Amino acid sequence: MNHSFYSADRMTHLKIVVVALVAAIGVAGLGISARLADTGLTQTAQTTRTTGPAVKANKAVVLTSSDQSTIR
Repeated sequence: MNHSFYSADRMTHLKIVVVALVAAIGVAGLGISARLADTGLTQTAQTTRTTGPAVKANKAVVLTSSDQSTIR
């Protein structure tokens, strides 16, 4: 058994690539299945109309207070 990645033979590198590929496919599949199963947490424009009027954003307001003097 080679404990160094640099001195490993071709078969060891192939095993590492296959394990990484299977893990990546598993994570991607889990993410896709979790996204497809999530149907109750999103809100669409259709449900907004039935529950009340939409709230529109006003202009941005910046409120700051500081006792420090500005040095320019």
